[in-house]
Amino acid sequence: MEDILCLEQLTKVFKKGKPAVVDHFNLTIKKGHIYGLIGPNGAGKTTIMKMIAGLLAPTSGRITIFGNSDHLDESRSRMSFMLEAPYLDKSMTAVQNMQYIRYVRGVAKEDRINEVLGYVALTDAGKKPVRQFSLGMKQRLGIGMALLPSPEIMVLDEPVNGLDPEGIVDVRNLLRKLCLEEGITILISSHLLSELSELCTDFVIMNHGKLVESISDQELAERCRSFLTIKTNDIDKTAAVLEQKLHVTEYRVVEKEEIRLFTHLDQVDKVSKTITDSGLILTKLVLEGENLEEYYLSKVSRE
Repeated sequence: MEDILCLEQLTKVFKKGKPAVVDHFNLTIKKGHIYGLIGPNGAGKTTIMKMIAGLLAPTSGRITIFGNSDHLDESRSRMSFMLEAPYLDKSMTAVQNMQYIRYVRGVAKEDRINEVLGYVALTDAGKKPVRQFSLGMKQRLGIGMALLPSPEIMVLDEPVNGLDPEGIVDVRNLLRKLCLEEGITILISSHLLSELSELCTDFVIMNHGKLVESISDQELAERCRSFLTIKTNDIDKTAAVLEQKLHVTEYRVVEKEEIRLFTHLDQVDKVSKTITDSGLILTKLVLEGENLEEYYLSKVSRE
């Protein structure tokens, strides 16, 4: 996979003597992925996006876009941004707002407007004033305006903020479609971690301006997998019993203190009886596992 956006030791200090808002942050973004930027308020997410967009200058560090770190404005012409709320003129219609963006971004084809309005499910609302739009329609129009110049990367800051559940699903399906069908790489931030868990291919956890962890959806699924936690008076013997009597292969011994068993999750009684019938003392047998929110909280609390 091609690396199309790299942040190296990216740092932003707003006031001398104060802590860095973004502190030696590193991230590599690959083509065709959806990256979820996760962190509490004040973690530096929006500041990072504004530096990528050129709205803020880094104090130090380097940004490389499409292999170019010197003439970034040229590279940014292949990107689109929606930072915080989309800029919309509420007195104008959706089509008129799109026309404005077409002139600003130099989009040659006027019929691209109708094409994009169809993509964001606003064809029937194209001539309606934006002041009559619901919040979800405004967010979809904002994404459509970012989509108009056919970007290769979209950077979206809280695009589902304030939406009702139906609006959130609409935006999620739209972003997934843009990635899968148009090949657009997306960097998105959101407080709704459950929503990001259903959308993103990669998760970037940050806190106090620093990168805590960058993890793929496959790695997250493995780490957040449900399992039975088993503790006994003899972990090595327990592992042997599980292998010999239950033919278990999917398990992990953690720090020689407990076993995480990834199968037989609906056969707790059978697992318990097998262990105790082998003369072992069972001290813990609990079904556990994490979702993205729990995993994120565990990582940030350690920081």
